[in-house]
Amino acid sequence: MQKKRGTARTRGLAAELKDFRHAAGLNTREAARRVGMSPATLNRMEPGNRAANPEDVSALLVAYGVTGPERKRLLTMAREANLPDWWETTGDVRSEHLRALITFEAEATRIVDVAMLRVPGLMQTPEYIHALMSGFQFSEATAKSMADTRLDRQRLLTLPTCPRYVTIIDEAAISRPVGGPRVMAAQLRHIISLVVYPNIEVRVIPFAHGAHTGLDGSFMTLEFRKDRPIVLLEHKRSSGFIDEPEHVASFQSAAGTLAKEALDPLESVNFLADKAAYYDRS
Repeated sequence: MQKKRGTARTRGLAAELKDFRHAAGLNTREAARRVGMSPATLNRMEPGNRAANPEDVSALLVAYGVTGPERKRLLTMAREANLPDWWETTGDVRSEHLRALITFEAEATRIVDVAMLRVPGLMQTPEYIHALMSGFQFSEATAKSMADTRLDRQRLLTLPTCPRYVTIIDEAAISRPVGGPRVMAAQLRHIISLVVYPNIEVRVIPFAHGAHTGLDGSFMTLEFRKDRPIVLLEHKRSSGFIDEPEHVASFQSAAGTLAKEALDPLESVNFLADKAAYYDRS
């Protein structure tokens, strides 16, 4: 029985299998021939349109030369592909969720990033990232790896095929002087510079607007042309993709409410500019 199309696990596994095929130097026809599968089946499997069962994954991993812990990990993903949502607890900078997120961001048509505590990752400057990682007390190697990956992800916003990106930022995220006044002034001006792109919209919720539904925590919603939307939740050493439609809908509703409570785009840019000027004076 074919597993439910569009779950985060199914699509994350499909993206990884495609990456391993590329690393093995095989096209879909060659890979399918090696495992006795039709090219059409593999072509449906790689975008996540057809769930890969453990037997298919096992055969493909042999063809791609994937062994050891990676093979075990991917087979576990295949066995759990029909489960709703997807949670992970890890300190690994190359986590399954990060690999999946990079694919989901690239495939999304619209991303809404609700940022309550810090500047959204897709908009962070290198100096802000460095200060953030230092505050998290990561090792130098871990911090560099995470920073490099984050900066790489940011290219997405200025590509010709970029998604619509809306971020709703609480004033708390821009009031904490991560890295000090100079870093924060530059960070806020960087955000302002990004709104010249027609696909990017920034909305700020000032403290003066009081309590709001975003105080429950930050989240990101990702919408796709053909697949079901996904919500990303991130915490200190854990993260989760939510893909059950009724649960996703509650986050989308919250994002809509927050957009109404936030300043409009022009007011938000002026708010950020005033805050940057305040940091200059500091």
